[in-house]
Amino acid sequence: MACMKLGSKSDAFHRQGQAWFCTTGLPSDVVVEVGEMSFHLHKFPLLSRSGVMERLISEASEEGDEACNINLPDIPGGAKTFELVAKFCYGVKLELTASNVVYLRCAAEHLEMTEEYGEGNLITHTESFLNQVVLRNWKDSLKALQTCDDILPYAEELNITKRCIESLATKASTDPNLFGWPVKEHGGPMQSPGGSVLWNGISTGARPKKSSSDWWYEDASTLSLPLYQRLISVMESRGIKQEIIAGSITSYSKKYLPGLSRRQGTSESSTRLAPASLGSPPSEEDQKLLLEEVDRLLPLQKRLVPTKFLFGLLRTAMILRANPSCISNFERRIGMQLDQATLEDLLMPNFSYSMETLYNVDCVQRILDHFLAMEQIAGGASPGSVEDGQLIGSPSLTPVTMVAKLIDGYLAEVAPDVNLKLPKFQALAAAVPEYARHLDDGLYRAIDIYLKSHPWLAEAEREQLCRLMDCQKLSLEACTHAAQNERLPLRIVVQVLFFEQLQLRSSIAGCFLVSDNLDGSRQLRNGFSGFSGSNEGGGWATTVRENQVLKVGMDSMRMRVSELEKECSNMRQEIEKLGKVKGSSTWGNVSKKFGFKIKSQMCSAQEGSVSKQLDGNEKVEKLKEGHGKQKKASLKDE
Repeated sequence: MACMKLGSKSDAFHRQGQAWFCTTGLPSDVVVEVGEMSFHLHKFPLLSRSGVMERLISEASEEGDEACNINLPDIPGGAKTFELVAKFCYGVKLELTASNVVYLRCAAEHLEMTEEYGEGNLITHTESFLNQVVLRNWKDSLKALQTCDDILPYAEELNITKRCIESLATKASTDPNLFGWPVKEHGGPMQSPGGSVLWNGISTGARPKKSSSDWWYEDASTLSLPLYQRLISVMESRGIKQEIIAGSITSYSKKYLPGLSRRQGTSESSTRLAPASLGSPPSEEDQKLLLEEVDRLLPLQKRLVPTKFLFGLLRTAMILRANPSCISNFERRIGMQLDQATLEDLLMPNFSYSMETLYNVDCVQRILDHFLAMEQIAGGASPGSVEDGQLIGSPSLTPVTMVAKLIDGYLAEVAPDVNLKLPKFQALAAAVPEYARHLDDGLYRAIDIYLKSHPWLAEAEREQLCRLMDCQKLSLEACTHAAQNERLPLRIVVQVLFFEQLQLRSSIAGCFLVSDNLDGSRQLRNGFSGFSGSNEGGGWATTVRENQVLKVGMDSMRMRVSELEKECSNMRQEIEKLGKVKGSSTWGNVSKKFGFKIKSQMCSAQEGSVSKQLDGNEKVEKLKEGHGKQKKASLKDE
């Protein structure tokens, strides 16, 4: 810490209880009361240095009091500072530091210790020390600014606070790697003008490690909230990058909000909002004030701060019942980068007094609405801008698809809550655009969990809930599960069976197409290659193996198709037993009722076609195998 010593006399002051005495050999002729402390001094040293003391002593003498008593209740810094002032008046050595120079500068101004009352008076010395030593050094500027909190009105009047803040802002905006000395002295090793590390004043030749842009975060977080806010404002005006400002605000918030992170231990966070309250927990009002100030200071830009941090701010604001506008702003910030959130972030408990639901579903709904609004403004993916095939087959995840997956997972987590009403569940599920879900497996899982946890739902409500998912966008595994799910309405089960059968038929048709293409390419290749002995034998062996594998696959598909057709036939019989629809057009009417654009004989008429296709393919395979055997026999005879 930089310091300066004034005067040459030895220390002649001593303390007895709540009184200070000056041992000069002469009796004291004036008593100065500063708070609870009494200073027994002499008139001449005081009035020769201070205009205020000169006037007070003159007024006391005119009143004729033998004992000259002077009261100084408003001196900046109190009794401790006046002790130093008195020593300066007596010519005692005075050590100026960054911790006391602000108090002494303000006290000297308050006591009018100008050059008029002696050359080299206290105002001149303290002002010179501030400008030439303190304001040129990061640590000293920071310490001086911290002391301004105690005497802020006096420091503001002399522009000390402003000068310290501007000094800190200038140094924070300067890259310490460009000016290793003397700018870079924030806790690192001492350096020479050439930039090498010093050891006991000797250059070691070693180069110091480069500093990152966050080197000042910890120091700035020791300031009180009003001073920190002013420092950040000045830094912004000097053009410091927004991400650096946001990083400092994040660091400050984590230090002063103990409940900001669920996993943050008490040892990891300081629990104070002002330097004077070290070790004492902050009050709720202080935390609310900090939250509102953080909301105001944080730049409104995406991905400057982690999404988890924003969720922590939102959670803390809800617990503390912060200003509704503050909570709304945090929700909007989260909505801007919802695709970066995790399921754990969304699972915020409901802190309302009503406790309708276990988790705050309404808050997640508002956050999702903000995200979708921002996506619409940004011109995100939509059904009109992306082809169906490209959308479903795209390997990359767009932000809206990531959010859709996140919301489906959230719905599955909150579905077991028996207090979660159907309209609220439906509203959140329906808010996600249809094009955002490539598959509806996640939504089907959430709906199934909700139906299991709410068995009292009426049939109409169950159907209404199941309409949220598109059966055509279910995977084969999900279709298989849904076809056997007793909790689903009958109408939905029939739709699932229908679309599952369509998927299987498409798969079989694709296998046929692949098989035909393989056979054609092999015949063409063999026609050009001729009969070449060993190569031909190996080609036929490969062909036989591939045909066998294809045959096994088609056999399994044929068995699955048969099972589905049996289930379809049984269900048709059950529906006919219901007696709701009469006549021979029962199945056709039911098909129309369920929204299928197929003929009434689709389940039965296509049975034969698929079976015939499969049987025909087997005959082709047998002919190929016979033809292969004949060729091998002819080759052996030759």
